[in-house]
Amino acid sequence: MGLRINDTIPDLTVTTDQGTFSLHEWIGDSWAILFSHPKDFTPVCTTEFGAVAQLADEWAKRGTKVLGVSVDGVEDHKKWKGDIEKVAGAPAGFPIIADDGLEISKAFDMLPAEAYLPDGRTPADSATVRSVFIIGPDKQLKLSMTYPMTVGRNFAEVLRALDGLQMSTGNGVATPANWVPGDDVIIPPAVSNEDAKAKFGEFTTVLPYLRTTKAPG
Repeated sequence: MGLRINDTIPDLTVTTDQGTFSLHEWIGDSWAILFSHPKDFTPVCTTEFGAVAQLADEWAKRGTKVLGVSVDGVEDHKKWKGDIEKVAGAPAGFPIIADDGLEISKAFDMLPAEAYLPDGRTPADSATVRSVFIIGPDKQLKLSMTYPMTVGRNFAEVLRALDGLQMSTGNGVATPANWVPGDDVIIPPAVSNEDAKAKFGEFTTVLPYLRTTKAPG
């Protein structure tokens, strides 16, 4: 069975272009984003890694570490970063896991247990390794999304989802469709009107089960 929301991610020891470390130790007390790719030196993936590099300051503002995964080796990753940085116009300072043994891809249920990398493989042999996983400081999976090979990921949406998760965590609220920081948030139905008043102050009742209020903080 694959990882589900609120499952603790496996504490694997991974080898990257920046050394070997335990996933849990690397995350520490931070939020983390793991984003995976089926092969180095592929066009869509290069633009995506570039987009992640360009957002370095945004990840840092949110106390979030980013970690790439690609099913090639360390030396390929180091060479590929030159292309990534050329496309991005920014340094790719994050590590990339060398998942040529498919341990991460299988542990995160991106590939079936019997999967292997054939000689002369193409990206199609590991096509489903195109996912994003947002992980909390508690090492639990908070969100996952998987894309096909032909559609580049929107990392502005990943950033927005991260903002929503950080807003809802510990604040006892939810976020509505298309929410961005600064917008009102939703008070969960389980909170009574009296408790909502005490906790949030003023709120708007749109429907009996839909109440909105200004975002905490």
